[in-house]
Amino acid sequence: MLPLVFVLELMLLGAFTGCFAGLLGLGGGMLLVPFLTFMFGHQHFPASLVVHMAIATSLTTIVFTAASSVRAHHSRGSVQWGIVRWLGVGALVGTFLGAHVASHLHSGWLAVFFGCFVSLSALRMFHGAKPDSAQAAQQRVPAGPVVLAVGGGIGALSSLLGAGGGFITIPFLRWRGVPMRNAVGTSAATGLLIAIGGLLGYVTAGLGAQGLPPYSMGYIYIPALLACSVTSVISAPFGARLSHRLPGHLLQRVFSLVLLTLATYMLYTGVRQMGWLAGVHA
Repeated sequence: MLPLVFVLELMLLGAFTGCFAGLLGLGGGMLLVPFLTFMFGHQHFPASLVVHMAIATSLTTIVFTAASSVRAHHSRGSVQWGIVRWLGVGALVGTFLGAHVASHLHSGWLAVFFGCFVSLSALRMFHGAKPDSAQAAQQRVPAGPVVLAVGGGIGALSSLLGAGGGFITIPFLRWRGVPMRNAVGTSAATGLLIAIGGLLGYVTAGLGAQGLPPYSMGYIYIPALLACSVTSVISAPFGARLSHRLPGHLLQRVFSLVLLTLATYMLYTGVRQMGWLAGVHA
């Protein structure tokens, strides 16, 4: 039987990440992974599995949020399905294969990679980096096979970060001249396929893993998946409404500082698991 406090903490985490996702129009994967890593460790899950399970569970929650988002964007005609046919399929395959690669990596290396990548993303966000709109207007989306390969790369990276890939997909589409409204809708559809690829990949990759806690499906921890998904879907609209009342520039900087703090924690976790702090504590 799961401790009630643990379940409530997971629900609160889902509400927190959902609100932030609504505030900035971003997925909550980069927030979920560090918190789930901490919470799984506090529940005494095997140290060699906590990062894998946090990434897998975070990635799978996107199935629910992205499905709702895609429906809304499709009804407004903002999903370019011709691009999704290539980008999304490539992302699904890339995420599936990436999950199997990640399952063979030491959890410390995964944590260090997450910390480094998210730190760079947070610093870029803090300084307000944006695509060059003048250059973007002159670009075109490349041929299908090229987009398929790009999708594969986005999916592979997403499988290591537990995120839906929008942080790369949207800038890529904007760079290639896709209008912002269509870039967001197309990214949401691609994110859904990324989440499905992650679900399939981390379930099959984790079937033979030793030491998985009860209520796990492969590397995915079902109680966290359900609790975080339900409350994030509920809280996201509140965040979206709040975003219209607060300065966007301030929100972006606050979010980047939160990300930087969480990335630092993941770096510390990875370094500790790799044993690189042994000399410091000696």
